[in-house]
Amino acid sequence: MRGTARIYAGIAAAAIGLLASGCSSGNPLTPAQASASASASARAHAAQVAAELKIAPANGSRGVDPSSHITVTATQGNKVTDVTVKTSGDPVSGTLRANGKSWQSTWTLNAAQSYTVTATGTDSSGQPVTTTSTFRTLTPARTFSTEIYEGSDQTYGVGMPVMLIFSQPITNRAAVERSLRFTTSKPVTGSWYWDDSEHLDFRPRDYWPANTTVSFYGRLNGVEGAAGVYGTADLTQTFYIGKSIIAVASTTTHKTQIYIDGKLTYDWPISTGRPSLPTPDGTYLSVEKSNPVRMIGGGPAGSPGYYNELVNWAVRFTFSGDYYHSAPWSVVDQGTTNVSHGCVNLPPEDAITYYNLSIPGDPITVTASTASGKWDDGWTEWFLPWSQYLKGSALGEAVKAGPQGSEFVSPSSLPADTASAPLGTSAAGNYYAGSANLG
Repeated sequence: MRGTARIYAGIAAAAIGLLASGCSSGNPLTPAQASASASASARAHAAQVAAELKIAPANGSRGVDPSSHITVTATQGNKVTDVTVKTSGDPVSGTLRANGKSWQSTWTLNAAQSYTVTATGTDSSGQPVTTTSTFRTLTPARTFSTEIYEGSDQTYGVGMPVMLIFSQPITNRAAVERSLRFTTSKPVTGSWYWDDSEHLDFRPRDYWPANTTVSFYGRLNGVEGAAGVYGTADLTQTFYIGKSIIAVASTTTHKTQIYIDGKLTYDWPISTGRPSLPTPDGTYLSVEKSNPVRMIGGGPAGSPGYYNELVNWAVRFTFSGDYYHSAPWSVVDQGTTNVSHGCVNLPPEDAITYYNLSIPGDPITVTASTASGKWDDGWTEWFLPWSQYLKGSALGEAVKAGPQGSEFVSPSSLPADTASAPLGTSAAGNYYAGSANLG
């Protein structure tokens, strides 16, 4: 029995040896070779996925133009299902097309910022695929900054334009306009207007609705304002539109009407500029007020027309020096004769009343003068009719704003304008000499 066992043991050992030799490849992979093979397989898979979901900018890119967009595109039978972007800068949102074939970011990117994009989709067989791209935008050598005139939480009149000032000339004006948005507590339609390459104003088609909250947002970081010149900071501001306070002064009837929230509240006697110094026609806005104001003019010191006076209760409406103000010395002429040096003279009590009502942006219209108003002598945005104001926009589009935000729309899509002068809007041609009396 023991001999038989040894024979079986030898047969078993031989069989095991045969099995072992039958399973051997002869030259097994080293750990390094196995790792390289796995890496190559991963790269091939990543390349296949990247071909199915293409992200631009590509992974590893440096010096990317921030004015470009992130795009994700699915090829052949693939679809994009989700895109996320991680960055320490402004959050990135985007839009996925209804057919699932592409996604694009909404805004420009921040300058000098890193981004990681993760795109998820499905391949032609419906299996999930995911790919990523990490890149960095350029650090611009030249930049521009932007300021807004309106102060935080300040209140302005219904004619107030939103005024932006740029530190550098802007030539890529359409790109800048596209970066600007509003949220308004009441519906507003308006347009941007380039006064020059460094000044951009927004004006409603008609006066702002009274008691409106306005929130402005300029997504300017990454916008290329001129060749090689980029914005590097966003701009936000919230301000308010107060009551409707509208003044209309006639140089021929020698009266001014003051309308509060659409109702004629005061009808005061005035004296406007004498024939040699007429108060110019136009729909202006109150710019500032002060009590008192020193007024100097009328020629060289010592000449017959020279004056140097402290004037009380003065509300300015032109940069050249026209005011609504108290004039106790001309009360006898107010209501009958024009004797001022160009200002609108008021009885002291009435001047105090208007002074206390006035805030920057209140419309002031002068009519029936022998002198025309001058563009940019004050805030003269309301000199222009809506059709002409629209031509100052680089996009040629109107802006519709409301509680949900704003959008650019074709002017032809807007409903007919039913506002009328002087309470709802300014009259066409209001700054030409001898315009019709609106009072």
